[in-house]
Amino acid sequence: MSLADQAVAELKNAEQFFNRSTRALTGEHSSAKPAPGMMTAAPQVAHAAQTIDWFVEGAFRPEGFDTDFAAHAQALETRTSLTAARAWFAGAVAAAPATLLAKSDAELMAPIAEGPIMGGAPRMAIISGIADHTAHHLGALTAYARVNGLVPPMPYME
Repeated sequence: MSLADQAVAELKNAEQFFNRSTRALTGEHSSAKPAPGMMTAAPQVAHAAQTIDWFVEGAFRPEGFDTDFAAHAQALETRTSLTAARAWFAGAVAAAPATLLAKSDAELMAPIAEGPIMGGAPRMAIISGIADHTAHHLGALTAYARVNGLVPPMPYME
């Protein structure tokens, strides 16, 4: 199995865990948030999607990762639909394999451009970053579900 195949398998696992754990939240919970000043559920999911795109792009750009975090945050301000955010997440997970599967093992092991984010690490390391980041937001969203009286399913099995 190639490194790309392994990466895609791990990405698909992260997607399944995220979707399973957060499925108790529906469109009616788009504006749910556990406390004032926090992101609502829709931007939380949108941010998880945005970050998958960001990791894949940043790993292969000659200049590395785009660190204009203010612009990234601003792009989430208009995200109010949990349904649309979930569609973005599904699209991000669906798009990543095309990039990964087009790369050789050597390309996936080549270093990410120097910089403050994963600079010098093998490009393949983004998969762990995606899995960790997605798990972080999966956990946050299960808290959103609980404060709304919902019981989130266990992420790893039905």
